[in-house]
Amino acid sequence: MEIPKHPPNLTSISNAFTEGQFTKLVSQWQRWTIDDRYLHWDDLRHRTPPDGCTHEEWWYVLKVARTGNYRPIGLLSNVGGPFVFCQPNNLTELLQQVDRGLGLTIGLPDAVSSAASRDRYVINTLIEESITSSQLEGAATTRAVAKEMLRSGRPPRDRNERMVLNNFLTMQRIRELRRERLTGDILFELHRLVTDGTLDDPGAAGRFRRADEKIRVIDPIEGTEFHLPPSADELHKRVEAMCAFANGETPGYFIHPVIRGIILHFWLAYDHPFVDGNGRTARALFYWSMLRNEYELFEFISISEIILRAPVKYARAFLLTETDGNDLTYFILHQTEVIREAVKSLGAYLQRKREELRSAGESLRGMQALNHRQQALLVHALRELDTIYQIVAHQRAHGVTHQTARDDLFDLVNRGLLTVRKSGRSYLFRAPSDLAERLKRHPARKSK
Repeated sequence: MEIPKHPPNLTSISNAFTEGQFTKLVSQWQRWTIDDRYLHWDDLRHRTPPDGCTHEEWWYVLKVARTGNYRPIGLLSNVGGPFVFCQPNNLTELLQQVDRGLGLTIGLPDAVSSAASRDRYVINTLIEESITSSQLEGAATTRAVAKEMLRSGRPPRDRNERMVLNNFLTMQRIRELRRERLTGDILFELHRLVTDGTLDDPGAAGRFRRADEKIRVIDPIEGTEFHLPPSADELHKRVEAMCAFANGETPGYFIHPVIRGIILHFWLAYDHPFVDGNGRTARALFYWSMLRNEYELFEFISISEIILRAPVKYARAFLLTETDGNDLTYFILHQTEVIREAVKSLGAYLQRKREELRSAGESLRGMQALNHRQQALLVHALRELDTIYQIVAHQRAHGVTHQTARDDLFDLVNRGLLTVRKSGRSYLFRAPSDLAERLKRHPARKSK
């Protein structure tokens, strides 16, 4: 991936203006800035400029207008300049779409709305986010294998699977920490969870990188240096400032919670305070921030799933910010688009679940003797008859005790709706091939 072209110097452009040129630009100022889609110079220079002006003149007008709306946040670059952002029209529109999509009108199925089965949907999202966040950092494992490991509870076989398990445990911990203020100790705890058993130096977990640990962010293929983090001796002060921002103590003006969470994501990734695991920790902090600001439906949303579809755009969003005067608006726009896509993905998923539940309901209607966990398993079994179910996996999927999960499955065996065999010390359950017919004939159905 190439580093974006740095924008031309505004002073050099303005020094070349004649009086007539400047008057002409001022006359177009309002129209151009209202229509500003917030393109970086590297993109804008390939677009057709407005009639009668050059790319440089077009850039000058847009950049001066943006600069007048910049808001500093307290994050400083390596050379001491502040990071800033502004809120162009397209960002305001995206934020409104995200807020509407995350409202209670999203139409969650009844099963998700009930406390008893909500955890099953949350756990599915935790698993998806854990897998894709690990894959973004290079973990080489398939979804099927990773899901089998997490659901069955078996130990990870290698470092790749360990990364996935660590992310899963970290996301669970974030749910518990949503009411807590961010502190250095909590940050170290999250980093230890993310990196446990995956670092070349196990002692690097839960501590800042040292001055002798030279960290650079480079292109893994071409070796191009993308980012040189701040020096190690600055990290304590910088993380204190980040925690103050995360807790809403700074700056002295309102920042939309989605923007605050995105900036927190960028902040940790930019400071790169750890030897490894910075990206996973940064995304974990974003989730903590959203849940702390009562965006409860982020329990059901995986941003890493969307980022993984276009990882180059994710990396480029960091570079666009750093190559244009530390303007965070580029990264904020990218991540807001990611969130919007994640919300759409959630909506599509929930629609599929509604259809599946409606279809399965025809077969399960009237079987009041079955609890919601048993019904959920049978709905799944109707779609995927070859699935093997285990007690531990059922326990994890629904957040119940081992005995409750065991009772659920053996009750279905006694009703003739599952078969069971023993493999070593484990019981393996499976739906019979004629499950749909058995449900229709089952005596637990209400008589018409």
